[in-house]
Amino acid sequence: MTIRSILAVTDFSPPSRLALERAARLAAEHRAVLKLMVLPASGSAPPPNSAGRLAHVARKLGHRFGFTVRPVAQTANTLAHVAEEASCADLLVMSHRRERTLASLLQGQPAERLARLCRCPVLVTRTAPRQGYERILVAVDFTPASKRLVQLAWMLDSNAEVELFHAISTLNEAKLRSAEASRRAIQAYRHECMRHARDRIFWLTDSFDTRRNRVMSAIGYGDPARQAVVQQDHVGADLLVVGKRRSSPIADFVFGSVAHRVLCWATSDVLIVPDDFQASTRAAARQRFEAERGDLKGALNG
Repeated sequence: MTIRSILAVTDFSPPSRLALERAARLAAEHRAVLKLMVLPASGSAPPPNSAGRLAHVARKLGHRFGFTVRPVAQTANTLAHVAEEASCADLLVMSHRRERTLASLLQGQPAERLARLCRCPVLVTRTAPRQGYERILVAVDFTPASKRLVQLAWMLDSNAEVELFHAISTLNEAKLRSAEASRRAIQAYRHECMRHARDRIFWLTDSFDTRRNRVMSAIGYGDPARQAVVQQDHVGADLLVVGKRRSSPIADFVFGSVAHRVLCWATSDVLIVPDDFQASTRAAARQRFEAERGDLKGALNG
């Protein structure tokens, strides 16, 4: 995947200004088109003179980073409008915001809902951007999508150190204990899980020979989301990359998801990558938008 187009959203708050700066730095590095769009809080009207303010911000960013930044003219924006515009982008950038509304309780915070609606990766920023990311932690589960996560992390910032992290779930071990399995059987099961995890992490790192000397790896035990956040804090990663399976708002509300819990707990920026994400092309963007227009409206109005 190559980043050719970035969409960044703002509500003109200080956190969203940091998100725009991160988007501009990434656009400059990848020589990508950068578009800006206003996204007010759910149920709120856009700030006064949003179009003029957005154009002013676009000019300032363009002058600072040396390229043209394009404001999206539409101002009465909803999550559906952002998802529609993001169908033509390779990356969506927004700040982490928490809303205290019924919709946010039932369907998730804005970033969570956009990660569910969009087919492109969603970068949720929390920290002030520096020159680039220094250390990227990639949470892997060894599905085929894991390799794409690693590729995307390296492509996003080629100068960053990358660490792969996998958490071994303890649920099956707990079932063995409840079934009164012997201590030896539990230890054998744990040893086999560790051997499998090491083999699969080596498979991932071995797939990228040119970067192998810069790849680190770690394995933990326990809840994948919690352990990924603990590892992120432990190694000081400034970006945590996590995959997101396609699911309904009800499923995420009842069962939660690793991506959404990571987004809630992490102290770094978080890149959420849909398992079915597609690189943007004009033809694909039109096809996806026509196919998903009804789903987007139904998900937001349901």
